[in-house]
Amino acid sequence: MPFEALFTLATVLAVLVTLVVTRIAPDVVLMAALALLVVSGILEPGEALVGFSNPGVMTIATLYVVAAGLKETGAIQWIAHRLLGRPRGLRQAQARVLLPASGLSAFMNNTTVVAMFIPAVQEWAARLKLPPSKLLLPLSYAAILGGTCTLIGTSTNLVVDGLLQTERGVSLAMFELAWVGVPLLVVGGGFLMLFANKLLPDRQGVLEQLEQAREYAVEVVVEEKGPLAGKTIAAAGLRSLAHGYLADIERHGRLLTAVPPETELLAGDVLVFIGAPECARELRRIHGLRPAGGDVHKLDIAHHRRCLVEAVIGPDFAGLHQTVRESRFRSRYQAVILSISRHGKRLPGKLGDIRLQVGDTLLLETAQDFVDQYRYRKDFLLVSGLNDSTPPDFRKAPVALGILGGMVALSASGLVSILEAALLAGGAMLVTRCVPASKARRYLDLTVLIVIAASFALGAAMAKTGAAAQIAQWLLLIDGLAPWAALALVYLMTVIFTELITNNAAAVLMFPIAMAVAEQLGVDVLPFAVAVMFAASASFMTPLGYQTNLMVLGPGGYRFTDYLRLGAPLSLIVGATAVGLIPVVWNF
Repeated sequence: MPFEALFTLATVLAVLVTLVVTRIAPDVVLMAALALLVVSGILEPGEALVGFSNPGVMTIATLYVVAAGLKETGAIQWIAHRLLGRPRGLRQAQARVLLPASGLSAFMNNTTVVAMFIPAVQEWAARLKLPPSKLLLPLSYAAILGGTCTLIGTSTNLVVDGLLQTERGVSLAMFELAWVGVPLLVVGGGFLMLFANKLLPDRQGVLEQLEQAREYAVEVVVEEKGPLAGKTIAAAGLRSLAHGYLADIERHGRLLTAVPPETELLAGDVLVFIGAPECARELRRIHGLRPAGGDVHKLDIAHHRRCLVEAVIGPDFAGLHQTVRESRFRSRYQAVILSISRHGKRLPGKLGDIRLQVGDTLLLETAQDFVDQYRYRKDFLLVSGLNDSTPPDFRKAPVALGILGGMVALSASGLVSILEAALLAGGAMLVTRCVPASKARRYLDLTVLIVIAASFALGAAMAKTGAAAQIAQWLLLIDGLAPWAALALVYLMTVIFTELITNNAAAVLMFPIAMAVAEQLGVDVLPFAVAVMFAASASFMTPLGYQTNLMVLGPGGYRFTDYLRLGAPLSLIVGATAVGLIPVVWNF
């Protein structure tokens, strides 16, 4: 083997070991490997940076903007609450998780879908008195399986399709993968329905306990023409919030306390919730509720530029020992006080009559630059923004869903490429103000994009130096290895890689090896590329292999062994199905 090939293999091995045994950020590791390959002369700068101009990578970046529009308008949450309904038991709850989550994941980013479903599933678990551990891991697995059904369903599919376009001049159609992806979803979903309850533990999630948090009283009003008027408290999903509880209802000047879940909500009802600061964030994401404080509507701040902030009053605060009304807080700070906590406990009574003291913690609705503006001022001892607290603009949810549908229809028709359809959809999200440009930039996950693009350098070096061909020869040393067996071997290697490192990096590293195996066997390369696509997405056995698996780790209270217990047989079933179907679908 030539020195360049040995050097490349050593670099790839060093990358794998570093990603597995250290905590160094993956983008740092991959960029260091890219730099090493350029400095050593293995790759020319243009060859090393080819990933940054790959159509698949650019499509992924553009789809982040589309997903941002869907999230900012609350479109996913809007769909979730309508499709999930009110399950009556664990089996029905699992079915209502699997179907919508997998369906949505086929057309948008899995991470966004899972992030929006987690609060709804936690609410279910509390309402049905079920452990969240029985529902959240199946949610992640359903999103992964759903993503394999279309070309845009997961970033891995787009990465491999981009490699096929640049190196082979081949491009897959929007629904071409569905011939294998849909059977995988049916088989995998059936397994989860039958065995998830038996194999998963009965464990509570790692949620913040209310008694350990700062406690606030947050008031909201049921909108007159909103979807909650006329519904019961339970049907509206207000009985079991993750971070707070409904304490009282103020109706026509009367205070209703200890209201049962069957109580019907009326337009104009003022609902008083008690809980942690995150309770206010939860309430802002429920369509049909608005803040009760009249001053909130007097803020001269655009809807999409607002957020929730906690601020602790300092000794130099201008309105010290004055009431909230006397302090002219809104006009002075361009912020509205939603609630006040003192010594970790909420303060009862009318908000405007409370006298402010040093150490009071204020829950504010204000502009997004409030934290930067007052972080080092002496008015407040501490200023902290609540993550992801901007209220969704539900009015534009149908617009965002229409844009998504148009993108899918355009790309499926073949009139434009996937990248062109995504660019049009991303532009439409910005033009219609479903997401402002400033926020769209923040939704771009540069770490993921850099990891994917830098991984292309490793794949290019393996193909250029002959390292990939050498590995293919080693794989084919097994006497009389049939093409389907070689396909299974490529699938298995990709699964091992994706459980150890990121799924996209695994796909890029295995792509040149898969191509070399197909060429040495003298068979079509497309089935091997598709096998890499499905195997790189089939990460079920560890929380680190796929981002959605990691997202449910804390909320579900899972341990590493839980992933193995359910994920190992699921991975085996999915792998056997995929390897059996791919040769049939592509006439292998």
